[in-house]
Amino acid sequence: MPLYVKDREVGELAERLATLKQTSKTEAVREALRMALLSHAEQPTPFGTPDRLAQEVSEAMGFVGELHRKYPSTGPGLPVTKDWIDSLYED
Repeated sequence: MPLYVKDREVGELAERLATLKQTSKTEAVREALRMALLSHAEQPTPFGTPDRLAQEVSEAMGFVGELHRKYPSTGPGLPVTKDWIDSLYED
């Protein structure tokens, strides 16, 4: 599918790059887009690959499960009241 860009600055940038690379504007844009996509793909994500993320989540869930086995809940815990919340902020 053809791409039509109606932006003067983009045209000028493509022309400058084509001149520097001694190629056509189309080839200059093609190469620039490929390089941008490669650069983006090589950047690490906060959790790495999707497989690594799944592994991290699985390990975290196992850790939480182990905590629940070692320290089971003894009930609903302390009631949350206004007085209790206020006590958290007193000096």
